Amino acid sequence: MSNRSDHPQTDRAGNPAPFESDRPTKTKTVVTVIQPPTPAPVSSSAAACLVIIYGADLGRRVVLDGSPLEIGRSVKCDLSIDQESVSRKHARLAWDGARYKISDLGSTNGSYVNDELCTERYLNDGDQLKIGRTILKFMTGDNIETAYHEEIYRLMTFDGLTQVHNKRHFHETLDREVSRSSRYERPMSLVVFDIDHFKKVNDTHGHLAGDALLRQLASLVRGRIRREDLFARVGGEEFAVLLPEIDAQGAAQFAEKIRKLVELQIFHFEDVNISVTLSLGIAELRPPYATGEQLYKAADAALYVAKQSGRNRVEIDQT
Repeated sequence: MSNRSDHPQTDRAGNPAPFESDRPTKTKTVVTVIQPPTPAPVSSSAAACLVIIYGADLGRRVVLDGSPLEIGRSVKCDLSIDQESVSRKHARLAWDGARYKISDLGSTNGSYVNDELCTERYLNDGDQLKIGRTILKFMTGDNIETAYHEEIYRLMTFDGLTQVHNKRHFHETLDREVSRSSRYERPMSLVVFDIDHFKKVNDTHGHLAGDALLRQLASLVRGRIRREDLFARVGGEEFAVLLPEIDAQGAAQFAEKIRKLVELQIFHFEDVNISVTLSLGIAELRPPYATGEQLYKAADAALYVAKQSGRNRVEIDQT
Protein backbone atom coordinates (compact mmCIF):
# COMPACT_ATOMS: atom_id res chain seq x y z
CA MET A 1 0.00 0.00 0.00
CA SER A 2 1.36 3.36 -0.93
CA ASN A 3 1.75 6.11 1.59
CA ARG A 4 -0.53 9.13 1.24
CA SER A 5 2.54 11.17 0.31
CA ASP A 6 3.09 9.02 -2.85
CA HIS A 7 -0.10 10.30 -4.46
CA PRO A 8 -0.12 13.72 -6.07
CA GLN A 9 -2.51 16.06 -4.28
CA THR A 10 -4.90 18.32 -6.11
CA ASP A 11 -6.99 21.28 -5.13
CA ARG A 12 -10.80 21.36 -5.37
CA ALA A 13 -10.60 22.27 -9.09
CA GLY A 14 -8.41 19.20 -9.85
CA ASN A 15 -5.22 21.18 -10.30
CA PRO A 16 -2.05 19.82 -8.76
CA ALA A 17 -1.44 21.29 -5.36
CA PRO A 18 1.84 23.17 -4.90
CA PHE A 19 4.75 21.34 -3.40
CA GLU A 20 5.59 22.15 0.15
CA SER A 21 8.53 24.24 -0.99
CA ASP A 22 6.20 26.34 -3.14
CA ARG A 23 3.83 27.15 -0.28
CA PRO A 24 4.11 30.64 1.24
CA THR A 25 6.10 30.56 4.42
CA LYS A 26 3.93 31.26 7.52
CA THR A 27 5.03 34.30 9.47
CA LYS A 28 5.19 33.87 13.21
CA THR A 29 3.04 36.44 14.99
CA VAL A 30 4.84 38.30 17.72
CA VAL A 31 2.56 39.66 20.43
CA THR A 32 3.86 42.71 22.21
CA VAL A 33 2.19 43.47 25.51
CA ILE A 34 2.11 47.18 26.17
CA GLN A 35 2.16 47.83 29.89
CA PRO A 36 0.02 50.71 31.06
CA PRO A 37 2.10 53.63 32.21
CA THR A 38 2.89 53.67 35.88
CA PRO A 39 0.63 56.30 37.43
CA ALA A 40 2.51 59.28 38.69
CA PRO A 41 2.28 59.75 42.44
CA VAL A 42 -0.40 62.20 43.39
CA SER A 43 1.02 65.33 44.89
CA SER A 44 -0.05 66.71 48.24
CA SER A 45 -1.80 69.51 46.41
CA ALA A 46 -4.28 67.09 44.82
CA ALA A 47 -7.62 68.82 44.29
CA ALA A 48 -9.80 68.15 47.32
CA CYS A 49 -12.12 70.09 49.56
CA LEU A 50 -14.76 69.87 52.25
CA VAL A 51 -18.22 71.37 51.70
CA ILE A 52 -20.56 72.08 54.61
CA ILE A 53 -23.89 70.51 53.63
CA TYR A 54 -25.60 70.78 57.03
CA GLY A 55 -25.07 73.29 59.80
CA ALA A 56 -23.89 76.88 60.03
CA ASP A 57 -22.10 78.31 56.95
CA LEU A 58 -24.09 76.02 54.66
CA GLY A 59 -22.31 75.68 51.32
CA ARG A 60 -18.94 76.88 52.61
CA ARG A 61 -15.98 75.26 50.86
CA VAL A 62 -12.79 74.44 52.73
CA VAL A 63 -9.92 73.81 50.31
CA LEU A 64 -7.49 71.02 51.25
CA ASP A 65 -3.92 71.62 50.10
CA GLY A 66 -2.15 68.70 51.73
CA SER A 67 -1.44 70.48 55.00
CA PRO A 68 -2.99 68.98 58.15
CA LEU A 69 -6.42 70.45 58.87
CA GLU A 70 -7.65 70.51 62.47
CA ILE A 71 -11.37 70.76 63.14
CA GLY A 72 -12.78 71.76 66.51
CA ARG A 73 -14.58 74.33 68.63
CA SER A 74 -11.40 76.29 69.37
CA VAL A 75 -10.88 79.43 67.30
CA LYS A 76 -7.28 78.24 66.86
CA CYS A 77 -8.43 75.30 64.75
CA ASP A 78 -8.13 75.53 60.97
CA LEU A 79 -11.87 74.89 60.73
CA SER A 80 -13.69 76.21 63.79
CA ILE A 81 -17.20 74.90 64.48
CA ASP A 82 -18.85 76.69 67.38
CA GLN A 83 -21.12 74.00 68.78
CA GLU A 84 -21.36 72.45 72.24
CA SER A 85 -21.24 68.96 70.75
CA VAL A 86 -17.87 69.72 69.14
CA SER A 87 -14.70 69.30 71.24
CA ARG A 88 -12.07 72.03 71.30
CA LYS A 89 -9.82 69.84 69.18
CA HIS A 90 -12.14 67.32 67.61
CA ALA A 91 -10.55 65.75 64.51
CA ARG A 92 -7.70 66.14 62.03
CA LEU A 93 -7.48 65.56 58.29
CA ALA A 94 -4.04 64.66 57.00
CA TRP A 95 -2.46 63.74 53.66
CA ASP A 96 -0.19 60.67 53.73
CA GLY A 97 1.22 61.12 50.25
CA ALA A 98 -1.55 59.20 48.52
CA ARG A 99 -4.85 59.75 50.30
CA TYR A 100 -6.55 61.91 52.90
CA LYS A 101 -7.27 60.38 56.27
CA ILE A 102 -9.39 61.59 59.16
CA SER A 103 -8.33 60.94 62.74
CA ASP A 104 -10.43 61.61 65.81
CA LEU A 105 -8.52 63.54 68.47
CA GLY A 106 -10.22 61.95 71.46
CA SER A 107 -13.38 64.01 71.08
CA THR A 108 -16.22 63.67 73.55
CA ASN A 109 -18.90 62.84 70.96
CA GLY A 110 -16.77 61.12 68.35
CA SER A 111 -16.21 61.62 64.63
CA TYR A 112 -18.42 59.94 62.03
CA VAL A 113 -17.90 59.00 58.40
CA ASN A 114 -21.10 58.01 56.60
CA ASP A 115 -22.82 57.63 59.99
CA GLU A 116 -20.15 55.21 61.26
CA LEU A 117 -18.17 56.11 64.36
CA CYS A 118 -14.45 56.00 63.61
CA THR A 119 -11.13 56.81 65.23
CA GLU A 120 -9.16 56.78 61.98
CA ARG A 121 -10.25 56.24 58.41
CA TYR A 122 -9.22 56.95 54.82
CA LEU A 123 -11.65 59.12 52.89
CA ASN A 124 -13.22 58.47 49.51
CA ASP A 125 -14.83 60.98 47.19
CA GLY A 126 -18.37 61.71 48.38
CA ASP A 127 -17.89 60.58 51.98
CA GLN A 128 -19.87 62.53 54.57
CA LEU A 129 -18.12 63.58 57.77
CA LYS A 130 -20.17 64.44 60.82
CA ILE A 131 -18.44 66.61 63.42
CA GLY A 132 -20.89 67.44 66.18
CA ARG A 133 -24.07 68.39 64.34
CA THR A 134 -22.25 69.70 61.28
CA ILE A 135 -22.05 67.50 58.17
CA LEU A 136 -19.25 68.03 55.66
CA LYS A 137 -18.92 66.32 52.29
CA PHE A 138 -15.43 65.28 51.17
CA MET A 139 -14.83 65.89 47.48
CA THR A 140 -11.80 65.11 45.36
CA GLY A 141 -10.96 64.60 41.70
CA ASP A 142 -10.07 66.35 38.48
CA ASN A 143 -13.51 67.93 38.05
CA ILE A 144 -13.82 69.14 41.60
CA GLU A 145 -14.94 72.63 40.55
CA THR A 146 -17.85 71.20 38.58
CA ALA A 147 -18.69 68.79 41.40
CA TYR A 148 -18.67 71.66 43.88
CA HIS A 149 -21.17 73.71 41.88
CA GLU A 150 -23.37 70.64 41.42
CA GLU A 151 -23.34 70.14 45.19
CA ILE A 152 -24.33 73.77 45.77
CA TYR A 153 -27.24 73.32 43.36
CA ARG A 154 -28.23 70.17 45.24
CA LEU A 155 -28.20 72.08 48.53
CA MET A 156 -30.86 74.38 47.06
CA THR A 157 -33.31 71.48 46.82
CA PHE A 158 -32.24 68.86 49.38
CA ASP A 159 -31.90 68.84 53.16
CA GLY A 160 -28.31 68.02 54.08
CA LEU A 161 -29.19 66.01 57.19
CA THR A 162 -31.98 63.76 55.95
CA GLN A 163 -31.20 63.76 52.20
CA VAL A 164 -34.85 64.38 51.32
CA HIS A 165 -36.18 67.54 49.68
CA ASN A 166 -36.03 70.73 51.69
CA LYS A 167 -38.77 73.20 52.61
CA ARG A 168 -38.00 75.64 49.81
CA HIS A 169 -38.23 73.01 47.08
CA PHE A 170 -41.35 71.53 48.65
CA HIS A 171 -43.34 74.76 48.58
CA GLU A 172 -42.22 75.57 45.03
CA THR A 173 -43.37 72.13 43.87
CA LEU A 174 -46.58 72.30 45.94
CA ASP A 175 -47.73 75.46 44.16
CA ARG A 176 -46.95 73.95 40.78
CA GLU A 177 -48.76 70.67 41.54
CA VAL A 178 -51.81 72.50 42.91
CA SER A 179 -52.09 74.43 39.65
CA ARG A 180 -51.74 71.25 37.60
CA SER A 181 -54.31 69.30 39.62
CA SER A 182 -56.79 72.16 39.54
CA ARG A 183 -56.37 72.67 35.79
CA TYR A 184 -57.00 69.02 34.96
CA GLU A 185 -59.40 68.39 37.84
CA ARG A 186 -57.27 65.57 39.21
CA PRO A 187 -57.17 64.50 42.88
CA MET A 188 -54.22 65.35 45.09
CA SER A 189 -53.61 65.06 48.81
CA LEU A 190 -51.04 66.26 51.28
CA VAL A 191 -49.81 64.40 54.37
CA VAL A 192 -47.99 66.35 57.07
CA PHE A 193 -46.48 64.56 60.06
CA ASP A 194 -44.04 65.02 62.87
CA ILE A 195 -42.40 62.98 65.62
CA ASP A 196 -44.25 62.78 68.91
CA HIS A 197 -42.29 64.11 71.89
CA PHE A 198 -39.20 64.74 69.81
CA LYS A 199 -37.93 67.27 72.35
CA LYS A 200 -37.85 64.48 74.92
CA VAL A 201 -35.55 62.48 72.64
CA ASN A 202 -33.15 65.41 72.43
CA ASP A 203 -33.31 66.10 76.15
CA THR A 204 -32.78 62.45 77.08
CA HIS A 205 -30.25 61.28 74.51
CA GLY A 206 -28.84 64.52 73.10
CA HIS A 207 -29.14 66.35 69.79
CA LEU A 208 -26.79 63.95 68.03
CA ALA A 209 -29.22 61.13 68.77
CA GLY A 210 -32.06 63.34 67.55
CA ASP A 211 -30.23 63.98 64.27
CA ALA A 212 -29.59 60.25 63.82
CA LEU A 213 -33.29 59.57 64.42
CA LEU A 214 -34.31 62.10 61.77
CA ARG A 215 -31.94 60.59 59.21
CA GLN A 216 -33.14 57.04 59.87
CA LEU A 217 -36.80 58.05 59.86
CA ALA A 218 -36.42 59.86 56.55
CA SER A 219 -34.70 56.84 55.02
CA LEU A 220 -37.46 54.53 56.27
CA VAL A 221 -40.28 56.64 54.82
CA ARG A 222 -38.43 57.37 51.58
CA GLY A 223 -38.45 53.66 50.80
CA ARG A 224 -42.27 53.57 50.96
CA ILE A 225 -43.26 56.34 48.58
CA ARG A 226 -43.85 56.33 44.83
CA ARG A 227 -41.57 58.00 42.31
CA GLU A 228 -44.17 60.68 41.58
CA ASP A 229 -44.63 61.59 45.25
CA LEU A 230 -42.70 64.44 46.87
CA PHE A 231 -41.18 63.81 50.31
CA ALA A 232 -39.64 66.73 52.15
CA ARG A 233 -38.46 67.93 55.53
CA VAL A 234 -40.41 71.12 56.19
CA GLY A 235 -39.41 71.83 59.79
CA GLY A 236 -37.25 70.60 62.65
CA GLU A 237 -39.01 67.26 63.09
CA GLU A 238 -41.85 67.90 60.63
CA PHE A 239 -42.15 66.25 57.23
CA ALA A 240 -44.60 66.37 54.35
CA VAL A 241 -45.55 63.99 51.55
CA LEU A 242 -47.35 65.30 48.49
CA LEU A 243 -49.48 62.61 46.82
CA PRO A 244 -50.62 63.41 43.25
CA GLU A 245 -53.60 61.44 41.90
CA ILE A 246 -54.55 60.32 45.45
CA ASP A 247 -57.72 61.37 47.28
CA ALA A 248 -58.10 61.77 51.05
CA GLN A 249 -59.06 58.15 51.68
CA GLY A 250 -56.11 56.84 49.72
CA ALA A 251 -53.84 59.28 51.58
CA ALA A 252 -55.25 58.03 54.88
CA GLN A 253 -54.33 54.45 53.97
CA PHE A 254 -50.80 55.55 53.09
CA ALA A 255 -50.49 57.58 56.31
CA GLU A 256 -51.68 54.67 58.45
CA LYS A 257 -49.07 52.38 56.89
CA ILE A 258 -46.36 54.93 57.72
CA ARG A 259 -47.68 55.34 61.27
CA LYS A 260 -47.59 51.60 61.93
CA LEU A 261 -44.20 51.21 60.27
CA VAL A 262 -42.60 53.84 62.51
CA GLU A 263 -44.36 52.59 65.64
CA LEU A 264 -42.82 49.14 65.17
CA GLN A 265 -39.36 50.40 64.18
CA ILE A 266 -36.45 50.58 66.63
CA PHE A 267 -34.05 53.41 65.78
CA HIS A 268 -30.44 53.27 66.88
CA PHE A 269 -27.76 55.71 67.92
CA GLU A 270 -24.51 54.11 69.06
CA ASP A 271 -25.66 51.79 71.88
CA VAL A 272 -29.02 53.53 72.43
CA ASN A 273 -32.32 52.17 71.09
CA ILE A 274 -35.04 54.74 70.48
CA SER A 275 -38.74 54.14 69.85
CA VAL A 276 -41.00 56.93 68.60
CA THR A 277 -44.45 57.46 67.12
CA LEU A 278 -45.89 59.88 64.57
CA SER A 279 -48.93 62.11 64.40
CA LEU A 280 -50.21 62.73 60.87
CA GLY A 281 -52.62 65.21 59.28
CA ILE A 282 -54.22 64.93 55.82
CA ALA A 283 -55.90 67.41 53.52
CA GLU A 284 -57.23 66.90 49.99
CA LEU A 285 -57.16 69.59 47.31
CA ARG A 286 -60.81 70.64 46.96
CA PRO A 287 -62.94 73.72 47.58
CA PRO A 288 -62.42 75.92 49.51
CA TYR A 289 -58.69 75.23 49.02
CA ALA A 290 -57.28 76.79 45.87
CA THR A 291 -53.62 77.41 46.71
CA GLY A 292 -50.69 75.44 48.04
CA GLU A 293 -50.61 77.56 51.17
CA GLN A 294 -54.28 76.84 51.92
CA LEU A 295 -53.81 73.11 51.40
CA TYR A 296 -50.76 73.06 53.67
CA LYS A 297 -52.55 74.97 56.44
CA ALA A 298 -55.45 72.49 56.26
CA ALA A 299 -53.13 69.47 56.59
CA ASP A 300 -51.23 71.18 59.40
CA ALA A 301 -54.49 71.87 61.23
CA ALA A 302 -55.40 68.18 60.93
CA LEU A 303 -51.97 67.33 62.36
CA TYR A 304 -52.73 69.61 65.33
CA VAL A 305 -55.99 67.72 65.90
CA ALA A 306 -54.05 64.43 65.91
CA LYS A 307 -51.70 65.86 68.54
CA GLN A 308 -54.55 67.08 70.70
CA SER A 309 -56.39 63.77 70.38
CA GLY A 310 -53.62 61.71 71.96
CA ARG A 311 -50.87 61.52 69.31
CA ASN A 312 -49.79 58.43 67.33
CA ARG A 313 -52.81 58.77 65.05
CA VAL A 314 -54.00 59.95 61.64
CA GLU A 315 -56.54 62.75 61.22
CA ILE A 316 -58.23 63.90 58.00
CA ASP A 317 -59.22 67.52 57.45
CA GLN A 318 -62.99 67.83 57.87
CA THR A 319 -63.50 71.36 56.55
